[in-house]
Amino acid sequence: MSTPLVIRPAESRDARAIGEIYDEAASGGMATFATGPHSEDERRAWLAERPERAPVWCGVLDEAVVAWSAIAPFSHRSWYAGVGEYTVYVARGHHGRGVGRAMLHALTEAAPSFGYWKLVGMILPENAAGLALAHGAGFHTVGTHRAHARREGEWRDVTIVERHLEAG
Repeated sequence: MSTPLVIRPAESRDARAIGEIYDEAASGGMATFATGPHSEDERRAWLAERPERAPVWCGVLDEAVVAWSAIAPFSHRSWYAGVGEYTVYVARGHHGRGVGRAMLHALTEAAPSFGYWKLVGMILPENAAGLALAHGAGFHTVGTHRAHARREGEWRDVTIVERHLEAG
């Protein structure tokens, strides 16, 4: 990257870009179970409804949002309060430039300030780039949920990765 990536909390004005990046990832069928489109209003409501412990960040280059990341609580059960599920999405034109690595690094650095001691990711097995990103950031594959959910009527597996932020 020639211009430094600025990572900042997402704002309502980012809703359109977040939706576009998410829909782009969904269109490939390898990054999410979700399908689009995700309207600007829907993404704005999604941002507004997220609790304090479910932050969203944007990666900005030259004043354009080119990536977003988020953490959400893994479960509503109190004993899992410190476990969060992470997600990172990068606009296709910015793949392979270190944007995803920077987003995931910033997310893991910020997670403890939101009370998380562990992060998990659920990655479709076909998403080689997502798995490589996770492994490069110190996440370990712990298993695969078989036929975990359907996408467009087809059962899909999901690979589970985790990284404990406090324990070695």
